[in-house]
Amino acid sequence: MSPRPAYAANPALSRGRRLAEPAAPTRSDFQRDRDRIIHSTAFRRLVYKTQVFLNHEGDLFRTRLTHSLEVAQLGRSIARSLGLDEDLVEAVALAHDLGHTPFGHAGQDVLDDCMRGHGGFEHNLQSLRVVDHLEQRYPAFDGLNLCFETREGILKHCSRRNAELIEAAEPGGIATRFLQGGQPSLEAQLCNLADEVAYNAHDVDDGVRSGLIELEQLLEVELVREHWRAALDAHPGLAGKRLLFGIIRRMLSAQVYDIIDATRAAVADADPADADAVRRMDQPLLRFSPEMRTKSTALKRFLFANLYRHPQVQSTRARAEQVLRELFAAYRDEPGQMPADFSERGDRERACADYIAGMTDRFAIREHQRLTGKSLF
Repeated sequence: MSPRPAYAANPALSRGRRLAEPAAPTRSDFQRDRDRIIHSTAFRRLVYKTQVFLNHEGDLFRTRLTHSLEVAQLGRSIARSLGLDEDLVEAVALAHDLGHTPFGHAGQDVLDDCMRGHGGFEHNLQSLRVVDHLEQRYPAFDGLNLCFETREGILKHCSRRNAELIEAAEPGGIATRFLQGGQPSLEAQLCNLADEVAYNAHDVDDGVRSGLIELEQLLEVELVREHWRAALDAHPGLAGKRLLFGIIRRMLSAQVYDIIDATRAAVADADPADADAVRRMDQPLLRFSPEMRTKSTALKRFLFANLYRHPQVQSTRARAEQVLRELFAAYRDEPGQMPADFSERGDRERACADYIAGMTDRFAIREHQRLTGKSLF
């Protein structure tokens, strides 16, 4: 086995957990974090949470769970080539969407609006709340008591206001970089980029197979067009789903190899002495080449305009927003409709948001119908 590069995260040098625990006899701290995440209730719920299409709209469309698994697979593959800690990458990848609401980004927008004046709502910060507070599996602490490095990777975005609140409770902790500048570990940076790569690829797949976008439309996007040509050059006459899968496979490989090459060059140029030297930098070292960044951004813009804003997706979104808005109002006005863990809390609005954010799509639909008598789906 090759020696671990100095700039890679090292579980033996972890900054530790908020509550100290004895080391596990057969697992590193990052492996232990990964295992705790996989066994969490929030992780299992991801199987019934929307990516773009509601879970009941088709058995083969991606959910938050399958998306997280794809991010983990891409992340581990790239980490192996760069000498980064694969277990930390996998832990962050599997946990990064634990705070996502039912119905995808529509749910986040509704809860943020409902929580105006009460601290707002952001799914990335909610993922941290899940692993720090909301999971209740252990007798000695709330949450999963994960390592600093895993929590650092989970907190991908953070407003200054929220960073100040976290910093006040945890001085010099995971929110410091948002206040002072700087970056997370290379493993966390990798998860951010693997998330983007996975999103673009599987939304092309789901979008075409759903019939909401046509492959011919996608040929206006350079990244798709060049790999369409490559697939047909290799297999003349290729068509249908085999052609689609051939394009996506080539797109994924091209982006993975580009990240590896661009990152190796950036790391060689910066020559960080250790993982903390990476954190002190003002720009990420884990990156696309400028050319691939342009191509990936163009694909993202295409999907936003043609898939995420498609009238059928928007119709579903409008109904999802109504479900969650009316659920929030019902629980706020009558908290006894929630389980005691939530109804007996003093922070009523935040308790409502936490409860709703943890729901699967289908449970939210059932609860809405129970409380309002309406059947919107």
